[in-house]
Formats: sequence, C-alpha cells, structure tokens
Amino acid sequence: MSRSGLLLPLAHDAFELISASAEETRNLGRELGKLIEPGDVILLMGDLGAGKTCFVQGMACGIGYPGHATSPSFVLMKEYHGRLTLYHGDLYRIEGAEEAADLDFDGCLGNGGALAVEWAEKALTAFPPEHLRIVLHHLDPTRRRIRFEPYGNRYGELVRRLRAALGPSEGG
Repeated sequence: MSRSGLLLPLAHDAFELISASAEETRNLGRELGKLIEPGDVILLMGDLGAGKTCFVQGMACGIGYPGHATSPSFVLMKEYHGRLTLYHGDLYRIEGAEEAADLDFDGCLGNGGALAVEWAEKALTAFPPEHLRIVLHHLDPTRRRIRFEPYGNRYGELVRRLRAALGPSEGG
C-alpha cells in the first residue's frame, strides 16, 4: 500500500447527517455496504460507543453477509463473506502504525476484499492516502453525528453515490 503523499479531503463531496438510533446507523452502513467495491478502504473514527461497530454491522449486511457482525476488538480482524469479502479491523488495542502493519491490510485488499477499520485514527499512516473516512460523534444517548470525508476521487464518487441512495432528506 502506498502511504506517500498527503491528500486533503474532497470538501465539496464531504457531508454529515444525524442518526437518531443504532438502527439508523446500521441502515447507513448497509447502504454503504451495497456500494463498496474490492479494494475500498473505509476508516471509522470516534469515541468509545459512538457507533462504529453498528455502522460496520450494516456494511456487512449490505454486502450480503447472512450473519451478525461483531466487534473484533480482541481478535483485531474478522472477515464477512458476501458478494465480496469485508475485512473488519479494530485498532482499539493497537499502539500505532507499526503494530497495525502486522494485520496485513495489503493482503486483505490484494485478495479482492474491502476493508473497514475501527479506531483508524490510531494508525492513519498504515493506510493508503485514498480512503473514505467516517467520523462518528455522540450527540446524546441515542443520536450520533456521522461525517463522511472522501480522500481521493474514487471515494468522492462513492460518497456521491451514497448520498443519491440515501435521498435528499438524509444525504445532506
């Protein structure tokens, strides 16, 4: 994976919305899961309990995974098989990019899978400069602000397709 160069988010394609429940957060993830392609890198950031795992549960549903996705906090990486393989990483217990490299993100992407990583802010340099960053913030016990920040043209297009799928009331 090339990590050289610095990309700024495509501000004109970034958007945010409010999720009123865990179910809405999963539904957003499901819509994104329907759109992801092999090689896509989705980086999820936010405080503990912000909804990162809920979002990835939805992504797994969106790729057609028939089971229930769970947090890989203790195993660090899980695989969900549907129309493509979604590799679900969790860096909560990782101390930095060097430790994260042991998870072999390159191999995941080289196998035709897509990658969704929670706590990605702990090792941003371990990922390619082009990715979709999703930042989740608590607003209150049930509501979350979810911001989609595309880095690179592929992810700008992905965000535009997601906004179209969500419709005008939710897609910003």
